[in-house]
Amino acid sequence: MLDVKDLRLIDVGCGAGHLARSLAELGAIVLGIEPDPAQAERNRTADPVPNVTLLEAGAEKIPADDHSVDGVMFFRSLHHVPRQLMDASLIEAARVLKPEGFLCVVEPGMEGSHYAMMRPFHDETEVRTLAQEALARTAEGLFDSAHGYLYTQHPRHDSFEAMVEFFTSLSFNDISRGMIDVPEVHKHFEAARTDEGYVFEQPTLVNVYRHPKAN
Repeated sequence: MLDVKDLRLIDVGCGAGHLARSLAELGAIVLGIEPDPAQAERNRTADPVPNVTLLEAGAEKIPADDHSVDGVMFFRSLHHVPRQLMDASLIEAARVLKPEGFLCVVEPGMEGSHYAMMRPFHDETEVRTLAQEALARTAEGLFDSAHGYLYTQHPRHDSFEAMVEFFTSLSFNDISRGMIDVPEVHKHFEAARTDEGYVFEQPTLVNVYRHPKAN
């Protein structure tokens, strides 16, 4: 969908920088910004990666000049932006893009076996809905073209304990083991058992906006 070689990109809500590193491997120069202080501190002490810079910053105040980057990515991060800042964050993304630039927003859907398993202890229905509403309300008016895509991811966990460790280790969410270790979660988890571990389905929405309109 996107050729990122030699492009300057910003990964908003970069977490530990996995996407930023992957984009750099494809030839991009990437600035990843992460608002969570705990994760940002871990990023500061991580081993450096060529063409990847990780900074602490929020989506509503991207540390980049006007019209200076080729692309902005929100990879499963827009629904984590506080609701009162979602629209401002999309406007900010358009501000930093070059006239031929693009905004790519990847958001998890609200269907599939993975969300059914996760929902009893971490129900994101409201924030995921707010993110889609912000895209329809704000992003579509900021760009000359908009295209939507749908694909299915297949999250995999080796065991229930591995899944618990994953969710409780996320510093930007306050999830305890006691919230996860309940019968309904076990039921959905066991339903995903395969010979290759526990494999789930997660529909994923991709919106790509191109050519920000001149202010």
